[in-house]
Amino acid sequence: MYLTDEQQAILNGAKGEVMAKVMKTLVMYGETFGADKMVPVTSEYNHLVTSFGLKMMTPVFDLMQQLIDAGAISQQQFSVDPRPVDKNVPANFLQNFIFNNIMYSKQTSYEEQLKQLGLMNEDAFTCACYLDQVGNTPKKGEVLSWAESSAVVYANSVLGARCNRNSGIMDIMGSIAGFVPHFGLLTDEGRKATWIVKVACKKKPEAQLLGSAIGMKVMEDVPFVTGMNEWLGTELNDENKAYLKDFGAATASNGAVGLYHIENLTPETKELGASLVAPGARVYVIDDAELERVKNSYPVIWKDKNAAPKLCFVGCPHLSMQQLIDWTVNVEAGLKASGNRKVQIPTVFTTAPGVKKEFEKTEYAKRLEATGVILSCICPLMYMNNPLCGKMPVITCSNKLRTYTSSRFYTEDEILVKITKGGK
Repeated sequence: MYLTDEQQAILNGAKGEVMAKVMKTLVMYGETFGADKMVPVTSEYNHLVTSFGLKMMTPVFDLMQQLIDAGAISQQQFSVDPRPVDKNVPANFLQNFIFNNIMYSKQTSYEEQLKQLGLMNEDAFTCACYLDQVGNTPKKGEVLSWAESSAVVYANSVLGARCNRNSGIMDIMGSIAGFVPHFGLLTDEGRKATWIVKVACKKKPEAQLLGSAIGMKVMEDVPFVTGMNEWLGTELNDENKAYLKDFGAATASNGAVGLYHIENLTPETKELGASLVAPGARVYVIDDAELERVKNSYPVIWKDKNAAPKLCFVGCPHLSMQQLIDWTVNVEAGLKASGNRKVQIPTVFTTAPGVKKEFEKTEYAKRLEATGVILSCICPLMYMNNPLCGKMPVITCSNKLRTYTSSRFYTEDEILVKITKGGK
């Protein structure tokens, strides 16, 4: 890999032993994937995936302290994934004991380390850092050093930024050095689609299902999706951004997609069109029957497959402002139709702290509270990692949460019926 004089000097120890190790880590990472050089990180902010003070992560805390002690802090302020615990989210005594005394007992001290390394602010805990209310929205063409898969795929696809699917810790390394290895989705060639996905549905496909189907088919490849303009049009409005947020998270978790192109909608397709498709690209046709097949293929790993749900999570990744408003209206309508005053299953909607603050200024906040829904900024995934929570029959309309935990997937319409009407 070619290094500039500045980069080589850092590697040789010109800025100290710790910075030399940071650069060596990035060089080894780049060489593993055939990088030809390092390129500057150009975004205003970074985003870290490691947000949780999990007790077993002692090596991470030790590493962070070495960086802090050496003054090797981030060159950018950063947001970070959601906190793992919220006292307002339902949990019994034993579950809370495990959360606070065993699993995430290092949360407070770790957050102090994050502040010293460059945390943006107290509200910067969300997987959807690109939402307007958070303030970490990269511009087209900017080079990032992110690792959170749902944020990476959104930044690449919807915003037109450039970022590889890095692992945790590599994100902070790139931000400290100010450089990342040049390979994969940072290159023009790496951003070309090797799959053409033709959507032939008779109704607007559920974002989570469509993303799941594509992710499982193309895996880590780049898909060029056609046939969506009938449903999404050609402008990236708030509704479409929310749809693509959930769609992309499903492609990234059910497969390993780091970039997708939606014909006539996402920024690079408007600029480059069909030239984004690589020669010899394979074709995948998706219709309503295919989406139903994919949905029916999901395993149900509850001990009692017929158990009544004890908890519902909506918002993985975190809900946008418009999604919160839409869900509030829909839950109210569902309760009215079923003759119930409050949700029949304990239900948690999750969103970014900045979104929550803005939402609470609107009339919809009291209306949502009246339905019995809990509004939180928690990471549902981290909640479900508690072994006692993982044994619970939890339902969700998030394909990411379904993939990584024991949660059972239902479409948004099905979730709405279950939480407002009740029953199995």
